[in-house]
Amino acid sequence: MPDQIFLLKTRLHFSLTIIFFALFLSGCAVEAAKSVDRNQSEKTSFAAKESRLENSSAKNRITIQPNSSADTVRVFYKDLRVGKFREALFLTNLRPAIENLSDAELKDLQMDFAALARRIPTDVEINGEIISGNEATVTAKLPDNETDKIELQQIRLRRDAAAGNNVWTILTLNDEAEKAVKKEGRNYFFNLRIATHEREAKKMLDRIAKAEMVFVAQNRDEYGDLQTLVEKNLLPEDALGAATTGYNYKISLSADRKSYAATAEPEVYGKSGRHSFSFQASVGGKISALKSEDRKSQTVRN
Repeated sequence: MPDQIFLLKTRLHFSLTIIFFALFLSGCAVEAAKSVDRNQSEKTSFAAKESRLENSSAKNRITIQPNSSADTVRVFYKDLRVGKFREALFLTNLRPAIENLSDAELKDLQMDFAALARRIPTDVEINGEIISGNEATVTAKLPDNETDKIELQQIRLRRDAAAGNNVWTILTLNDEAEKAVKKEGRNYFFNLRIATHEREAKKMLDRIAKAEMVFVAQNRDEYGDLQTLVEKNLLPEDALGAATTGYNYKISLSADRKSYAATAEPEVYGKSGRHSFSFQASVGGKISALKSEDRKSQTVRN
């Protein structure tokens, strides 16, 4: 099996940036699409509008009225881009996750938000606005979550009647996720970060297993240490530290290098992760099931 199969030339970024970007950009578009699907006439209207806007330029921007749904979208991305994260999130249904955070807790999330902010265009072009009762959909040109290419996207909002007719909330989450935010409150982002780190730690262990398969086939049935696998471009540099994944990784080789154990430990228990993960590879390449251990309760699960 050639090295190129597992060759990773660029660093992998496992921070919350990807999650946040999906929530604030493509997530909005997905929810908007679902809303449009429930209203065929509105869907048809948007199809015609999108057709006209595909090749639009700045002159085709709509006139934005103060406190309108389009103005809410404009202010959201403006605040997000300049680092006013609390103010920006107050305009979304993620508000319960942010409103009770202390300044210190918000600062702890600053790096993730800042990375997102850098991807927001200097001037977000807003091309359309459709209001139906207490619901609205705004079209704007934003970076695609996967390609970063600026594309026309739909952003769904609802009017909060209790707060007044001119108060619009951007719906970055679907109904189920919104319930989770209300339930978890200020812990939502931190739980999300832990879940993301733990998921990516398991993926990294899977990469380690695959990298060792390549290495052992080329080195007289002997496995390699972590540093060597990185130097051979079989693993990303992220595997050498916890900066991007929140986990520290270790490969323990047997004396004859014919077997090994791989572990992933959270850098800070309860903050970057709650579980440690491990597996063993014996002579002949047989790999054990991945084990998950809660460091607090010391409970091991297969």
